[in-house]
Amino acid sequence: MRVLVTGGTGYVGSHAVAALVRSGHEVRLLVRSPERVATSLDPLGVSAPDVAVGDVTDAGSIDAALTGCDAAVHAASVYSLDPRDAPTIAATNVRGTETVLGAARRAEVDPIVYVSSYVGLLPSADVLGPASPVGHPTPPYARSKADSEVVARRHQEQGAPVVSVYPGSVWGAHDPYCGESCRLLSGILRNRLPFAMSGGLPIADVRYVASVLAAAVEPGKGPRRFMAGGHDTRWNELFALLRRLTGRRLLTMPTPRPVAMGFGRLMDGAQRLLPGKAPLAFEGIYIATQDPKTDDSRTAAELGAEPPPLEETLTDMIRWMVEAGRIPARAAGRLRP
Repeated sequence: MRVLVTGGTGYVGSHAVAALVRSGHEVRLLVRSPERVATSLDPLGVSAPDVAVGDVTDAGSIDAALTGCDAAVHAASVYSLDPRDAPTIAATNVRGTETVLGAARRAEVDPIVYVSSYVGLLPSADVLGPASPVGHPTPPYARSKADSEVVARRHQEQGAPVVSVYPGSVWGAHDPYCGESCRLLSGILRNRLPFAMSGGLPIADVRYVASVLAAAVEPGKGPRRFMAGGHDTRWNELFALLRRLTGRRLLTMPTPRPVAMGFGRLMDGAQRLLPGKAPLAFEGIYIATQDPKTDDSRTAAELGAEPPPLEETLTDMIRWMVEAGRIPARAAGRLRP
């Protein structure tokens, strides 16, 4: 099948492209900056596929890019927890989802895979899975994913072959721009973020998420939903595992949720006044202290995809971060390449 992928130069999108190509599909990318294609895909051993220049909020460019395609994977969104990016998130994510899914329906491609997120189902005291209701998170990025999921479910209710995939917090190697999880792990390994917060988060290997997206590209199945949470991990468990893998003494300071949330609000205030990026933001703390549980059983049963051990994800990620110059070799301890 020929598959149009939006967001194919991003972290999840680039790995999804690699998984699709290795599954035998032809891929066309819709990108705003063609010069980023090689930077994102070369490290994954994938040659630059067919490239169309356009924007996910521009219906005309999407219609043109979908010509000759059989399926679509919508992975593009503004993913940032920086409060300064809130206007861009609000202007792009929901509108982009509505525009891409609408264009894909007009083009009658099947399936239309949408990269949602578990954060769009927060807050919830229940186990998160394909049947979970859309949440009502308040911070900008999480709220945009909830609102985008509402769009996807509206199309599903109308019978469109939209497949929602809900990744957990995505970790692993080869992040083209060292995004939020890369920066978080860097801070922990440099002993700059010793906050052992109450709660935790599901950690999903980027290769696992990509394999789920590729496996979901199967026509004739109708609307479907799949959780790709990976491993539900509390913060004290993550610190303990990193100590064991690296052999280093990583400092921790027990941090109750109210204290962490207050610190996050202070960081957001400083962030609006200062250049650079703060080590933590309120939205990141809001998400990280929710402590959800996720259920990937339908994903394993229907798509045959299962996450690798968390130890493998962290080991590969840390070694890549050293090789890419994201952390000094000493921060990796016994995992230094």
